[in-house]
Amino acid sequence: MRFPEEFLHFVWQFRLYHTLQLETVDGEPLKILNCGFPNKNAGPDFTNAKISIDGTTWVGQVEVHLKSSDWNVHRHQNDSAYENVVLHVVWEHDIAITRADGTLLPTLSLKDKIPQHLFENYERLIASTNIFPCEQQIGKVDSFVVNGFLARVLVERLAQKSEEVFACLAQLNGNWDETFYHFMAKSFGFKVNALPMQVLAQSLSQNLFAKYKDQPLQIEALIFGQAGFLNQSFEDNYPKQLKNEYAFLKKKYGLTPIDISLWKFLRMRPQNFPTLRLAQFAALIVKSSHLFSKVLEVKNVKELHLLFEELPVNPFWQKHYHFNKEAEKVYLQLGKSSIDNILINTVSLFLFAYGKYTGQANFQTRAFYLLESITAEKNAIVTSYLEAGVVADNAYQTQALLQLRKDYCNAKKCLNCGIGLKILKR
Repeated sequence: MRFPEEFLHFVWQFRLYHTLQLETVDGEPLKILNCGFPNKNAGPDFTNAKISIDGTTWVGQVEVHLKSSDWNVHRHQNDSAYENVVLHVVWEHDIAITRADGTLLPTLSLKDKIPQHLFENYERLIASTNIFPCEQQIGKVDSFVVNGFLARVLVERLAQKSEEVFACLAQLNGNWDETFYHFMAKSFGFKVNALPMQVLAQSLSQNLFAKYKDQPLQIEALIFGQAGFLNQSFEDNYPKQLKNEYAFLKKKYGLTPIDISLWKFLRMRPQNFPTLRLAQFAALIVKSSHLFSKVLEVKNVKELHLLFEELPVNPFWQKHYHFNKEAEKVYLQLGKSSIDNILINTVSLFLFAYGKYTGQANFQTRAFYLLESITAEKNAIVTSYLEAGVVADNAYQTQALLQLRKDYCNAKKCLNCGIGLKILKR
């Protein structure tokens, strides 16, 4: 029977083997008093285990292998970190292993001690061709178990994404407001144009906008000019003004616009065109100063929404999605789903990251509360779990499901998943 070493880790950790009348491969009576704690660092697999061999109690490490000979294959005999191993747990005992002092290493073989249903449950998950391994079983798992693991997975997701925040923060000399501005720009790209929005933010510091805080035309000229959209001829007066103003600002500050080819328009609804998103982003800058400080201060979800509502978008965009092409009446404001997207992917992330960075857990709690207050996201991944019987009422749960798919289901890490473990033990 073929299975990974991690399967034996799972069996050992949760004592899912026949525990009565255990003995070592040498026939000595064996009792497992404590299987130890999984070691995620270098060294033996389990630490602080407590076992009794022929009446003598030992405390130390436990190493797990598929075969006894793997001890030598992995060169543990040359590693002092393994000198305190008190028990070698294997599937198959093929050779005797001795310690550095020549004494035999006590070995427990689990080959005939694991219930058949564990193998069958594991094989059923790993061999699954469903959208995710436990698609057929997850609906039968107690919601307490599912929600408990999703809570852990959400923390993992925010912690992982926080690392990107901290990296950007370091590059910007610890300036949280500037870092937030960079991520906010990325949010306004809404996946398809996230990259050019990031590049744009890198080319325009908030300090430059601060010089023109009460001059919307200059801010709009800087944004559209740096985005590469003003290097063309125009018929309307507004874009002509932007072009002239940008020409002056470009020379004054030595600016270089990004390549306009970075922006994507194909297969997009006009409401999501980058030109309109840039107009909305410019309006947000005009409306809000020290936006991150306001995010930290505002505790009410409705007030957070208000920060992104009623943006003073230039009236030109009421009849345009492009500079040189008129359209029917255009809705200038961000829709509720777009604002929710920003709150989920940027605001909640920064509340969590700031709380983690400063050691203020109340901000992390606010991040969770914010996600719980936002309607569940709708996408193919979330839908697949809903159709399988999982209940997800808010963004807290849907964000966790996205992380579950990315880090567990896609890699079939069922042995590391609280939901998978519950199914395996059934």
